[in-house]
Amino acid sequence: MDKDFQQYFPIWDRLTAEQQDRIAQVTEFRKIKKGTVIHDGSPDCLGMLLVHSGQLRAYMLSEEGREVTICRFFEMDICLFSAACVMPNMQFDIFIEAEKDTTLWVIPACLYKNLMDESLVISNYSHDLITNHFSELMWLMEQIMWKSFDKRLAKFLLEESALEESDSLKITHEKIANHMGTAREVVTRMLRYFQGEDMVRLTRGTVDIRDRKRLEKLAYG
Repeated sequence: MDKDFQQYFPIWDRLTAEQQDRIAQVTEFRKIKKGTVIHDGSPDCLGMLLVHSGQLRAYMLSEEGREVTICRFFEMDICLFSAACVMPNMQFDIFIEAEKDTTLWVIPACLYKNLMDESLVISNYSHDLITNHFSELMWLMEQIMWKSFDKRLAKFLLEESALEESDSLKITHEKIANHMGTAREVVTRMLRYFQGEDMVRLTRGTVDIRDRKRLEKLAYG
């Protein structure tokens, strides 16, 4: 097994030699191009994903085709949304796409489920992951239900700026709407308001942050 995998998988040293060998035999290393949907929300199990590099986005899709981002996964993060069979009580479809060129390992769902059934270490770790996943989902629902859109948008722009390490965000209004679970027109109106207040500057496909302090006050005040 690749030494990187052993370092990235936090419970590797707590597994038996036999379990390590079974994982090593079937785990697949994949390179995923930016924009590729690697899990389409179907009940079929892809397996556990362990991100080596890049960035994944997990999102839900409404009947009207509107997207809302649940969470993102970065280097060393583990995603179980793609392994629905290990979460039998999950009653909604989740999609996963690569937001950047990504490399990752896939532990097939059938093996991972068997390991969960036989190993208390893997079972406890997986349940912690699932709990964290659903905590993020519940937090998102609370934000959508109770927090005003201007605050949510300001927070989103600041988070994007931190991720990209830049005040110039190469992102469309449509993409922001997909992340936030709203219509593009709603995003455009609010961004134009921010621009009128000189907090951002809008150009085609780009949002430039001009007044970080005011955005922070709006988002977190």
